Amino acid sequence: MMAFEQLPKKDWYSILGADPSADVSDLKQKYQKLILMYHPDKQSTDVPAGTVEECIQKFIEVDQAWKILGNEETKKEYDLQRHNDHSFFLSCRCGGKYSVSKDEAEEVNLISCDTCSLIIELLHYS
Repeated sequence: MMAFEQLPKKDWYSILGADPSADVSDLKQKYQKLILMYHPDKQSTDVPAGTVEECIQKFIEVDQAWKILGNEETKKEYDLQRHNDHSFFLSCRCGGKYSVSKDEAEEVNLISCDTCSLIIELLHYS
């Protein structure tokens, strides 16, 4: 049996230092500035290893933020999720996903994949 997991909430806008109302060109500009600042090849060789690790982690986060916010479709989906704090997601074998809000989970038993025709049953435990 598989369980729905609540996705950890990262504020991709704050990672880029951007306002949620920013347009894609503003987001791209902030992304490019940060990606150059944290790029592993741009780090000095005499910096402590811990600092390099932090820069690499920040580089990865900035890249992830851009992958979500730089694409209109994924940005729209992310913005919708930001307004619904209690959503649960499960990946489907087709690559799509099953999603249900906490409120919906109390009312429904069957959840459809957003991409294909597969359906899963939501079991309620007392």
